[in-house]
Amino acid sequence: MHFAHRVRRVLAILAASAFVATASAANAQEISETHLASARAAIDAINATDQFDMVIPQATQALMQELIQQNPDLQDLVISTVREKALALSSRRGDLEKEAALAYARAFSQAELDAITAFYTSEPGKKLLSTGPIVARELVKAAEIWQRGVARDLAVEVGKHLQQVVNVRPKPQAGNQAPAPDAAPVDVTPAPAQ
Repeated sequence: MHFAHRVRRVLAILAASAFVATASAANAQEISETHLASARAAIDAINATDQFDMVIPQATQALMQELIQQNPDLQDLVISTVREKALALSSRRGDLEKEAALAYARAFSQAELDAITAFYTSEPGKKLLSTGPIVARELVKAAEIWQRGVARDLAVEVGKHLQQVVNVRPKPQAGNQAPAPDAAPVDVTPAPAQ
């Protein structure tokens, strides 16, 4: 019973995906083919959809494990069926590319997309794509060090100023009152930032 339920659920998901693809095709009509071509070129240049390359293999593996766990006696049938169906669905990877192209075409003009493609296919653009994540990590480290230094120096400077103000406050002068004895200096230095 569980196996049949899983198959029905997968079929429902596929039907919903087909509906979304049809609706998306209707939206694609408002954007020219040359604009979409520029969007596809930009997507390729910036590797916009590469992060999704493992979706089908991961879904395949997860479904196989789940079905085998529920139906260990059908392991060979499950493996061959899931692989066959996954292979048939692999052509749908193009659907994601179309959706990505539509998203980029809606956000950028054709000229902007062509400029993006030109930059990211140039040597500096390729280098930015390959070393950008490393530089971003280094920037985060530098910003953390800078932040701690600014917080520490702010605390020290504020502490010095408050100490000076507290230590040089004028003594109250009242008519009949005796002058107050000098009080010990008050420590207003904040704890150093960590």
